[in-house]
Amino acid sequence: MSQQVQGVIARSVKAPVEVVTINVPDPGPGEALVKIQACGVCHTDLHYREGGINDEFPFLLGHEAAGVVEAVGPDVIDVAPGDFVILNWRAVCGQCRACSRGEPQYCFDTHNARSKMTLDDGTELSPALGIGAFAEKTLVAAGQCTKVDPAAPATVAGLLGCGVMAGIGAAINTGAVKRGQSIAVIGCGGVGSAAVAGARLVGAGTIIALDLDDRKLEWARDFGATHTVNTTGLDQDAVVEAVQELTGGFGADVVVDAVGIPATYKQAFYARDLAGTVVLVGVPNPQAALELPLIDVFGRGGSLKSSWYGDCLPSRDFPALIDLYLQSRLPLDKFVSEEIGIDDIEAAFEKMHAGDVLRSVVVFQT
Repeated sequence: MSQQVQGVIARSVKAPVEVVTINVPDPGPGEALVKIQACGVCHTDLHYREGGINDEFPFLLGHEAAGVVEAVGPDVIDVAPGDFVILNWRAVCGQCRACSRGEPQYCFDTHNARSKMTLDDGTELSPALGIGAFAEKTLVAAGQCTKVDPAAPATVAGLLGCGVMAGIGAAINTGAVKRGQSIAVIGCGGVGSAAVAGARLVGAGTIIALDLDDRKLEWARDFGATHTVNTTGLDQDAVVEAVQELTGGFGADVVVDAVGIPATYKQAFYARDLAGTVVLVGVPNPQAALELPLIDVFGRGGSLKSSWYGDCLPSRDFPALIDLYLQSRLPLDKFVSEEIGIDDIEAAFEKMHAGDVLRSVVVFQT
């Protein structure tokens, strides 16, 4: 039988979020019921509220979360009640053409829970990224649960569920930055700062952070940036020259665009060394268009890549990164700007939009 819990919904486009009672059914085949302990406030949740993802309102917001499995449905073998888990929004199918060729991080048929959470009047909710974790409990596909060491606080573990993993993975998995190489990161909010942290983790030599905001540049320096560049008022050529001056005149081996607009992508394209790599991890507006001289694409060589969720495989990456955190080698706690309650999410959106926080994290009573 279903349970009633408190959750945060977006009822219509740009309307303030609401704390309401939601009905969470028992898990069906292949599903898990998770008691949420903490959930980060991510830009994607704001995009849902603003109607920038789709129009399937009402949305149950929240997706960057960790908690404890309370119950599982039939045929679930990878997690069990009592397991401490990080939720992910790409449950690997194991059967599609990407999985079949040994690249499950690119799974083309990821899935969510089939059972529906509802409002009291029976209205079905659309969980953000198939998770819906601004709630005391949520129902997900069991494959969206990744078991990790419970010694890690939920407030930091949950951040791997989205933005921090996207940034670390953009540098390490997609960009494949290596020990001693140079990397430039354009845009140093949560994702960009995580890319800086990832580059430092693998021993990159020169780590250049670029942003319009000195506060974000200080965050990036705290995560391991060796150089910072405030790009306010700089045109493309000046940005490229700044990166080249810090890399022996050549450009960076890897450039991560964590903004996702044509102007920053062009900066990334020209700020890399010959045969270097550009990684796009900032999500572009659907109307954005890019124009580059094709001869430059050919002549500069290298790789132009997009990073899906940091090209992560949760079962591989989440436990490893949590272990690094517990060894004091990955400062996940530095991403947590504040801990808030379920009633404070609207204010957290405003702080995030103003660039005042890296992450506000909703903490639930356990």
